[in-house]
Amino acid sequence: MEVLVYSAKDFEIPYLEEANSKRHKLTFLSESLSSETVMNSVGYDAVSIFSADDGSAIILEKLKEFGVKYLALRCTGHDNVNLKVAARLGIKVANVPDYSPYAIAEHAVSLLLGLNRRLIESNKRVRSFNFDINGLIGFDLNNKTVGILGTGKIGSVMAKIMYGFGCKLFGYDLVQNKTLKEKYGMAYTSLEDICRQADIISIHLPLNSETHYLINKNIVDIMKPGIVIINTARGAILDTKSVLVGLESGVIGALGLDVYEHEKKLFFKDMSQAIPFEDINIIKLNIMPNVLITGHHAFLTEEALAKITEITIYNLNCWESGKENTNDLV
Repeated sequence: MEVLVYSAKDFEIPYLEEANSKRHKLTFLSESLSSETVMNSVGYDAVSIFSADDGSAIILEKLKEFGVKYLALRCTGHDNVNLKVAARLGIKVANVPDYSPYAIAEHAVSLLLGLNRRLIESNKRVRSFNFDINGLIGFDLNNKTVGILGTGKIGSVMAKIMYGFGCKLFGYDLVQNKTLKEKYGMAYTSLEDICRQADIISIHLPLNSETHYLINKNIVDIMKPGIVIINTARGAILDTKSVLVGLESGVIGALGLDVYEHEKKLFFKDMSQAIPFEDINIIKLNIMPNVLITGHHAFLTEEALAKITEITIYNLNCWESGKENTNDLV
């Protein structure tokens, strides 16, 4: 099968080549799939994309016109792909539903610890041979209340880690996880109740019509003062403007992000020579001492990359051989 891999990163190409074992002819393109780059797909049986690529209706129609039959996602989330249009056009779509929940959850904990113990500021001082520790006070995680929004695979790992720190756990999800309740004492309750009680909130929800701007002005207004919010899920679950107001007022004590609602124009690129001054929100967030942002790399572990590429190639193999595949979204 002829496959064009959009948004191909240098670090993932060796993993893809190893998983492929020369079965498919892979062509790597560093640019993301967009209206400007979709022409490159002419002559390919399949294209593979990542979370920031454009899978909207107009792009899918172009892919169909150019003869593309398959769309292989190298990620779990698929909010960037119009699945209804793909189904109508007869384009098969598959994702990577499970690669390493540990990678994401451990990164969320890293953001939390980095913020709480002021690690960035402390290291910055030490690098300048300034060993003053004034202003670096954190808090014990032990006995703190942690609200976990989304208790699927990633949220479950996060719950286990936080339980290990001695935290009291609250969960928010449509489906309650019996194991988390029995083993870790997780109590399921409403989002509003969590916001009023939690010292820390960690977000592990998919992005859909129900979760878009789930954390908005009304929710920020009822949060426990000084709350720490960690988001390694999807950027648009947070209303950035409302969160900024919460940070400026002190209601939100700290914010850790691996995702951002307008990351599509920014992340996975070197923007150091083209600072996006038109996006005032990311500018504001980036200069706040109680905000820690990473560029959507929570997934970036050896184990996760191996699994992502293995499943991506498996999806292509299934399509080529006509084998039924539970990873198919369309």
